[in-house]
Amino acid sequence: MKVIQLHKNETKLIQRAVKQNREAQHLLYEIYAPKMLSVCRYYINDVHVAEEVMLNGFFKVFKRIKSFKNEGSFEGWIRRIMVREAISYLRKKKTIEFSTDTEHFEENYSYTIESNLAVAELQQVIDSLPEGYKMVFVMYAIEGYKHHEIAEILQISEGTSKSQLFKARQMLQKKIKQLNSSSYGTN
Repeated sequence: MKVIQLHKNETKLIQRAVKQNREAQHLLYEIYAPKMLSVCRYYINDVHVAEEVMLNGFFKVFKRIKSFKNEGSFEGWIRRIMVREAISYLRKKKTIEFSTDTEHFEENYSYTIESNLAVAELQQVIDSLPEGYKMVFVMYAIEGYKHHEIAEILQISEGTSKSQLFKARQMLQKKIKQLNSSSYGTN
């Protein structure tokens, strides 16, 4: 019952926001800003810059809100805009580099990493990845994009996407293992 009521309220807010109602836009911003800041933060290390990217993303959300077709979730629609805005920011800063070596990797890999690290520590480990690895890892493992979608958005090949993910996971596994062993007092 509450989910249906929330959906009806969101639909009404969206309809009002389409008509340029500032109060409705503000309410939608208040609802989604914390989640969208987290999305931007996945890609951008500096929280202040991530917040600026998020604000630019919301500007685009409200500029393009008429194009939302109520197919899928509104949150997912906003999230895609935020991901593209973060990637666009990084492209402008020229911080994205993808390794070009074609090292063989197993496509059917399975990684299980046992960790007692806090969320903030895990975020620091992810932040320490090279930008290309980090971007593909976040898009695949956190955002749920498929390799063909990542390739299209980042303008790389599917093979490069798979390779970046494989290398990111290897690097993360190694770093987390080091942090786990140092937190237990053994090296």
